[in-house]
Amino acid sequence: MQRTDVEQQKTKPDAVANPGCCGAIAPPVLHEATAQQYADWFKVLADPTRLRILNLLAHNDRPLCVCDIVEQFDLGQPTISHHLKILRESCFVKTERHGAFIYYSINPNCMNALPKAAHLIMNA
Repeated sequence: MQRTDVEQQKTKPDAVANPGCCGAIAPPVLHEATAQQYADWFKVLADPTRLRILNLLAHNDRPLCVCDIVEQFDLGQPTISHHLKILRESCFVKTERHGAFIYYSINPNCMNALPKAAHLIMNA
């Protein structure tokens, strides 16, 4: 996913010259590309298994291999691997290879962007 440019979207526009039915309204300041990125993030986070995987990774001091993660769920390895792939592709999880094994951990850069996204959506 692409990174957002929060700096471009910090200023609130003035109300538009053409008032709505109840008075002047301000247009949205969230750019289409940024809105799409955030929507994609929220789709990824809308799955309870993925939220639990993120929670598991966040509460461990070291990266975990898929076999460690599978032990914590009543799901098979292919299902967990599928969820990990989605989390990795969306930037929430990062990986590192050690021999034949891939280890998963939280991507703090992406996780730190979530509160900023919520703030931009609600307080832009």
